[in-house]
Amino acid sequence: MSELEKLREENYYLQMEVEILKKKDSILSNDTGRNRQISEVIKSLRDKFKLKDLLEYFELPKSTYMYWQQRLDRPNKDEQVEKKILETRKDNPNYGYRRITAILRKQGLLINKKKVQRLVQKLKLQVTSFSRKTRKYSSYKGTIGRVADNKINRKFTVERPYTQITTDTTEFKYLEKDKSGNYQVKKLYLNPYLDMYNWEIISYEISKQPTLEPILKALEKAIEITNTNNDKRIFHSDQGWAYQIK
Repeated sequence: MSELEKLREENYYLQMEVEILKKKDSILSNDTGRNRQISEVIKSLRDKFKLKDLLEYFELPKSTYMYWQQRLDRPNKDEQVEKKILETRKDNPNYGYRRITAILRKQGLLINKKKVQRLVQKLKLQVTSFSRKTRKYSSYKGTIGRVADNKINRKFTVERPYTQITTDTTEFKYLEKDKSGNYQVKKLYLNPYLDMYNWEIISYEISKQPTLEPILKALEKAIEITNTNNDKRIFHSDQGWAYQIK
């Protein structure tokens, strides 16, 4: 084999690997439908690369591919339902199969929730980490340190800026799509310091865990910014665990 032929062959396999990597996120690592998904990828690349090379890359027997090839060539009788499910999920990214079923029925489609569940799984639209029982974040853990006197005592009217600053930790949930195409519920924690004079946010930190470090970072910024005030400052909190530490 000449040097030119070697380069062409190397280029061919590199191109094949690049195209496969573009589609590899659609293949589950361990699932009963893995061979089907691999067969779908191979079918989509047949016009660019040789079948034997694709089968060798995936270590998939030809008989297995031919089995799925016959099934993939069948018309998809659920195509219209799948389109409606995708449209519903696009508008409502946190909806599970039960709520999607309810939406489809309101649209006049008579469909069993088990079928919707199967199609949602096929389309990899499960919200795998969502739970109705997840509780809102609370920083209260009882008395674990020094509890400061409540000097504000619900007097929230302030006459001068930078004299009374309040803070609290707030939890936010959001959806993030993982490599398998499933939505995972993630959390962020906002630690703002607000001037009670005009409710301006003086400083803040955002973190993925409700820890002490972001609270202290935001506090340091707030102290630095409000240093221009010559009057006594009060920093008010809900006396959660982080605000009891000396």
